[in-house]
Amino acid sequence: MIGALMLDIAGTELTQEDIELLQAPQVGGMILFARNIESPQQVRALTDHMRQVRPDILIAVDQEGGRVQRLRQGFTLLPAMGRLGEHYLENPQQAMELAEQCGWLMATEVLAVGIDFSFAPVLDLNDISDVIGDRGFAKNMQDIVPLADAFMRGMKKAGMATTGKHFPGHGSVKADSHVAAAIDSRSYQEIYDKDMQSFIKLMPQLDALMPAHVIYDQVDPNPAGFSPFWLQTILRQELKFDGVLFSDDLSMQAACVAGGADARIQAALNAGCDMGLVCNDRDAACTALDGIQELALPNQQRLKRMRGNIPNIQIGTTLTLDDENWHNVRKVIEEFKNSF
Repeated sequence: MIGALMLDIAGTELTQEDIELLQAPQVGGMILFARNIESPQQVRALTDHMRQVRPDILIAVDQEGGRVQRLRQGFTLLPAMGRLGEHYLENPQQAMELAEQCGWLMATEVLAVGIDFSFAPVLDLNDISDVIGDRGFAKNMQDIVPLADAFMRGMKKAGMATTGKHFPGHGSVKADSHVAAAIDSRSYQEIYDKDMQSFIKLMPQLDALMPAHVIYDQVDPNPAGFSPFWLQTILRQELKFDGVLFSDDLSMQAACVAGGADARIQAALNAGCDMGLVCNDRDAACTALDGIQELALPNQQRLKRMRGNIPNIQIGTTLTLDDENWHNVRKVIEEFKNSF
């Protein structure tokens, strides 16, 4: 059974405390950060060990491209998705082909080291938000949709589920929700017309969504990830979305409006999230785990869809796959990166 809490570890291998936490029924996921990465071989050993301890665990990472990719040493470094958006203005067909190749390459390398999925792609507008910026494909929905669609097509070809973030849109909010309360005072109609359209149009491709830690105060007093209005009324009922809902990191500053870690994860799960992330704070993760002991386990069928198609292969200290397509796509992406 898959629990409702995703947490992290401090190092490059499991400690006894990590093992005991992994065995808790309400722990359902692990997310890896740069501090957990030494080499592809070490990551595969770590993820294999996690599954020995807890066979049903879901293992995730943020491997978007550009400045947000945790797997670096020994892996292919992807361009920021905003570079694809710039290229799309000059050569849309080639940009879409590159987007699909980026999605496939990212997913293939992530799966090879035993990680089920990356929290990708970002579907936010590349607008006024400094924390989003070129993590977003483009400045408007018309350009985002074909590129993100192609990127997700590549992910799925490799055997990885997709996660769109950050619903209903973080790109039009200046504040960084990692370190500050982020408030968007536009009307629902403005948000719907501008930011939500990429999520809506791409919903058939999406296996999961991550709501933003943003308060859309003309719509609801709670951040979207704590809001039954956004998660249940809009996503589940009006948009008929039946994928997984992951909270964004509940240790982020913008999530603290809900109280302590136990109150935060309860608020996220009660609002409609299937799994809550508590990262970079082991005490908070333990508090969150204590806070959900009495809650029912999340929807198992949804969460099982996030299981990646992980190959049974041996991995070296540098990732080299016995796959001609991998070599060819890597070369194409490297040439594109070297062109700007």
